[in-house]
Amino acid sequence: MKCPFCGEENTRVIDSRPSDENNSIRRRRQCDSCRKRFTTYEKVESIPLIVVKRDNNRETYDRSKIEAGILRSCHKRPISVDQIRALADEVENEIFRREEKEIPSAVIGEIVMEKLRELDPVAYVRFASVYRDFKDVNTFMDELKQFLDN
Repeated sequence: MKCPFCGEENTRVIDSRPSDENNSIRRRRQCDSCRKRFTTYEKVESIPLIVVKRDNNRETYDRSKIEAGILRSCHKRPISVDQIRALADEVENEIFRREEKEIPSAVIGEIVMEKLRELDPVAYVRFASVYRDFKDVNTFMDELKQFLDN
């Protein structure tokens, strides 16, 4: 690691410890030449995940969109912000565990619905009604019957 003060390439690590909830490593370094100390952070480089939309457009994964959808479906339900964040974490973990570079938005929607079904039936139906884009009452009723059967 190059010293930011004198440009010398010989530096050594004098202390390492986990940082940022164990998502990175904080390293204290000292330059062998000028003896000044500085801090570096080591983090896993992640390639951005691409979401393939229904119309085949592609966009970078955005967790806030998942949180917003969950929040809308949980409006006026007895569900805490911590539960919403935890659900978004579960969805995100499942998405990234797949280790794919691209993921269809339909897969993300199905994962969210599965998690909402476990959390709150009303929130699940709300999310499903928007996500599945019901065209009429009959398709909505079919979804409700399927939910009740499970």
